[in-house]
Amino acid sequence: MNESKVFRADLARSVRLFLAFRTEQASPAEYYTALARDTIGQLGQYVELAGQVVADVGGGPGFFVRELGHAGALSFCVDSDSGEMAALGPPEKGSIAGSAVRLPIASGAVDVCFSSNVLEHVRDWREMLAEMVRVTKPDGIIFVAFTNWLSPYGGHETSPWHYLGGERAVARYQRSHGAMPKNRFGHSLYPVSVADVLEWTRSVSGASVVDAVPRYLPGWTRPLLRVPVLREFLTWNLLLVLRRRSA
Repeated sequence: MNESKVFRADLARSVRLFLAFRTEQASPAEYYTALARDTIGQLGQYVELAGQVVADVGGGPGFFVRELGHAGALSFCVDSDSGEMAALGPPEKGSIAGSAVRLPIASGAVDVCFSSNVLEHVRDWREMLAEMVRVTKPDGIIFVAFTNWLSPYGGHETSPWHYLGGERAVARYQRSHGAMPKNRFGHSLYPVSVADVLEWTRSVSGASVVDAVPRYLPGWTRPLLRVPVLREFLTWNLLLVLRRRSA
């Protein structure tokens, strides 16, 4: 392995990500390409991607699919919004229109089921996680990251006013911008907590937890997840890695 490409969840990486995040609105393609490159590097800690079949759930314009391809994976995107898939041009080859809670994929068909910042946009997030487990082969990896509601960016573009309530945050955004936010509370954005997702992992029978870590923070912040309440505010974004159990 090329040592220069080894993923390191250190403080320097966290600083780079937070600085890059400031460019999201002005240069979204540049930002999401950088995020995808970082995330696929992070995924590579848990599975050798070359030759693996990877489903990207909710991947939109295909930033992650392209980076997965660079890593040698055979990847495709499933998204319920065909407009999002074509936002930057023709959808990536193999893209499928389909719901995250009813994935149009056969059970046990993929080596890796991947999703980045989609869970909070799905009303029935438990069903989405269950579907991701279902379509993954025995011993395969489920890699899902999401923005938890009480994190500083939990309300997305309506943050930090979501701390006063989702509907209030939407109303304030509309007054300030003269338009509704893309991520509208109760319609395309739902409150998901770290506690609820970790509780779900204890009840799911088809997969076991490989890792749970604050996605953007240094690896030494992992113990934050053991601290109720505080973890909801400081985690920012939870990365959950599961392994599909053999039958």
